Amino acid sequence: MKILRRWLSCGVVMCALGLSGTAAAERQKIIFDCDLAGDIDDAFALALILASPELEVLGITVGHGDTQARARVACRMLYEVGREDIPVMVGRATAIIVGEEQELAPPSHQAAWGEGFDRVRPSEEPAADFILRMLHEQPHEIVLLTVGPVSNIQDVLERDPEALKLAKRVVSMFGSFYRGYNDDFVPAAEWNVRADVGAAKQFAASGAAIVYAGLDVTTFVKLDEASRQRLLLRNSPLTDAVCGLYSLWLDEEYAVADPTMFDGVAVGMLLWPELFTTRPAHVRVLDGGYTTIDESQPSNAEVAMSIRKDEFLRRMMQRLLRQNLLRPEDRSASASRTSRKSG
Repeated sequence: MKILRRWLSCGVVMCALGLSGTAAAERQKIIFDCDLAGDIDDAFALALILASPELEVLGITVGHGDTQARARVACRMLYEVGREDIPVMVGRATAIIVGEEQELAPPSHQAAWGEGFDRVRPSEEPAADFILRMLHEQPHEIVLLTVGPVSNIQDVLERDPEALKLAKRVVSMFGSFYRGYNDDFVPAAEWNVRADVGAAKQFAASGAAIVYAGLDVTTFVKLDEASRQRLLLRNSPLTDAVCGLYSLWLDEEYAVADPTMFDGVAVGMLLWPELFTTRPAHVRVLDGGYTTIDESQPSNAEVAMSIRKDEFLRRMMQRLLRQNLLRPEDRSASASRTSRKSG
């Protein structure tokens, strides 16, 4: 009877994850293209990915700004949770928008978390080369998840304009269609577009199957103090990492206490599509970093229109709190302590 209850319990869990039978064994392959160590939402998005067993992360590619500093943060985060098997690829460094100008801005405060870390090093394969190779080796199997300015994707398209069509689909935190920042009903020049308008234009016109998680479904999804306190008290390597990065991020001039989970929502669209509604649309990028829908043209993308925000936050928190990602030596030590106690 106990065995039967265990099997029934497993079935409930798999249903909750949208998994059953063969689907539970076949994890979705993804490449995560990000600008980690800029805004704090990239760290929460990566944490959610790492805590989601139905995702097989082929690699993390970092782009925009000081990409070497971003890569060190990614490498340390993977090391802390025993996932250094996931390779990190570095994209080209780019200028960062400061005010209305572009300049080589200093690294973010989060870069300090990775400074001097060398136990795990990034791959020598450039980010664009990795993305191209993976898409050609495993056509129509990989979801490309982009949550930063798309400079790496521009490099891919300049080498192979048809490459993104080899992705199973592309899910992107990108754009502002009907809402702007802070739930303003006036669309805004969203950061991932405005930061590299040329790259954004090539991306939107690539002909790939893109699903956009824009400000329309992200700008009002915030992590409140009670949730942050729970993560702090969890005291696991993964939650310690995001809490440590959050504390450094708070020193940024633009930081606010309740961070917006822009990029985490894009991960949520991949994990839990039933929480979202979308509409087909023809998306274009305009000068200045604005995105628009051209109703006179056939659709070239899906645009997210709504999100069940509270349920998304509940599921995200559940994943982050219930994971138990550890380095192998820490797992062995924990098992040894448990064995001694039970003996």
